[in-house]
Amino acid sequence: MKRLAGKLITASFIILTLISVWAAEQLNTAKLIQHVVQKYGEDAGKRANAWRNIVENNQHLSDKDKLKKVNLFFNLFDFVDDQIMWKQEDYWATPLEFIGRKGGDCEDFTIAKYFTLLELGVPIDKLRLTYVKAVRLNQFHMVLAYYETPKSMPLILDNLDGEIKPAIKRRDLIPIFSFNGQQLWLNKQKGKGQLVGSSERLDHWDNLSKRYQLTEFK
Repeated sequence: MKRLAGKLITASFIILTLISVWAAEQLNTAKLIQHVVQKYGEDAGKRANAWRNIVENNQHLSDKDKLKKVNLFFNLFDFVDDQIMWKQEDYWATPLEFIGRKGGDCEDFTIAKYFTLLELGVPIDKLRLTYVKAVRLNQFHMVLAYYETPKSMPLILDNLDGEIKPAIKRRDLIPIFSFNGQQLWLNKQKGKGQLVGSSERLDHWDNLSKRYQLTEFK
């Protein structure tokens, strides 16, 4: 539980600061692709270009269609443990790092989906990054939850199960905490949570935000 608490303390500041720098992601697409190619190679540039096409060409879709496109795109990436990918016990990759490496762990999948959906215009109050207990794996896991309304049963975007399902149909997951760039919830039941404070209570996102500054390739 200590490790989970550490991740939660790590989590929110990064979300808040990433939202503040997310406008930097709106840099000229050609420069962004060039940066990715220089750092990660031609194939990574193609992935980044596909990512920007999703954002730029699908603003008109319904929220649920946006969820499907983003979930499908990122679930094509590879699951790779942090120890293998980054030689660290717990590393939270930025979306560009995730796209560049074409792999990461559950937090990386969730973070990339979250910020891409924000760019697509999905309201922040409909999205929560959610820590769960994955029963079959017997370990902590992160998924993205979408709430059509505050009282709706959330839809779950997950790299373990590629089909977007209502939380009630994910009996293999036990919700623990969820958060976005605004608030932190204690999840007592699927679809319901007790507000426990601002996401500023979480504190490890600063490292991710520093690495996510895209001004390096302006």
